[in-house]
Amino acid sequence: MNYLNSYTDLLKVFLPELLEMRRYLHSHPELSGQEYQTAAFVSGELRKYGWEVKEGVGGTGITAQLGEENSGLVGLRVDMDALPVEEKTGLPYASLNQGLMHACGHDFHTCIGLGVAKVLAGVSIQRKGIRLIFQPAEEIAAGAKWMKADGALKGLSAIFGVHVYPDLKVGQIGVKNGILTAAAGELEIEIIGNGGHGARPHETVDSIWVAAKVVSGIQEAISRNLDALSPVVISFGKIKGGKAFNVIAERVKLLGTVRCLDMDLTQTLPDWIESVVQSIASSFGAKALVKYRAIVPPVYNDPYLTDLLESSSIPLLGQDNVVRLEKPSLGAEDFAELLEEIPGTMFRLGVKGSSGCSPLHNGYFLPDENSLEIGITVLVNTLISWLEKQQN
Repeated sequence: MNYLNSYTDLLKVFLPELLEMRRYLHSHPELSGQEYQTAAFVSGELRKYGWEVKEGVGGTGITAQLGEENSGLVGLRVDMDALPVEEKTGLPYASLNQGLMHACGHDFHTCIGLGVAKVLAGVSIQRKGIRLIFQPAEEIAAGAKWMKADGALKGLSAIFGVHVYPDLKVGQIGVKNGILTAAAGELEIEIIGNGGHGARPHETVDSIWVAAKVVSGIQEAISRNLDALSPVVISFGKIKGGKAFNVIAERVKLLGTVRCLDMDLTQTLPDWIESVVQSIASSFGAKALVKYRAIVPPVYNDPYLTDLLESSSIPLLGQDNVVRLEKPSLGAEDFAELLEEIPGTMFRLGVKGSSGCSPLHNGYFLPDENSLEIGITVLVNTLISWLEKQQN
């Protein structure tokens, strides 16, 4: 059965209300793990549409369901949290919470989830078996683990996800089989030297100087010790050390991030980094303490589900607007945690309007709202296609 006309007509009626919801959420961003107002708003809307709602899943997360668990369910995951970014868009509905902004499009994702909920509740499907997962704390890569531990995946056979993508224009989506995003880790290095007077550095072990050698030495080691066809990115975002302008610092701490697309290499990187740092530090008479914390694995898109999403979207958008992405991203996404247990796929939603679109995590990030309808339509059609295939 073709549901296309019925749900597109329903969506067009509902779209103006949905745009108002998105602007409300954009004006009221909340940090990871603190999405109380957002969760209350979302759960209230879901109940209006007739979904069975569970609140407080994994903290501030929400699940909503149509259908029984024993028949196997398909899931959609969207995230809700904002970033500690000062908004600079000048929009009439800009953030009312100073220093906070939906600079990664999670307000879009949340409204896409609500749009899907509204449409599917109004479409007659012979056997509905759908769960929506509204996830907190994606930006700190914790919410997926929290919800998974709280049973959000129970009974699911497959799961879909979406993320806005400023590199594609409105009306386009990007799909990719296999690795979509990188594994991510957090790196902390403390260099311990021997302090002293700034005028007599030869009597000290200058930890700042050694730290500088570590920062540059790791980059050099990557280019000469590791396979260039398996890219590794190590970036330091924070350096802290020293107490006075004329005192050689005894200790310096470096904080950074590690990104890698190769899972086998990801497993060996902590020991490799430790070896490189210790070698550099000892060669200059310093000691080093190295700590590595794995954050998330790569997002691996299941080929069957990716092909299903692609084939379901081409009749809606046209062949040229369903773009096969050639390269993965070195960004990270905790949707990967859910894929550790069940197959799934995430697609990229084009949000670049006629004036372009600033990058993610930027105070000027301004996605085109026309993309909301595209995201909802693609997901509704894909979820219905999945359900129909289970019935056949």
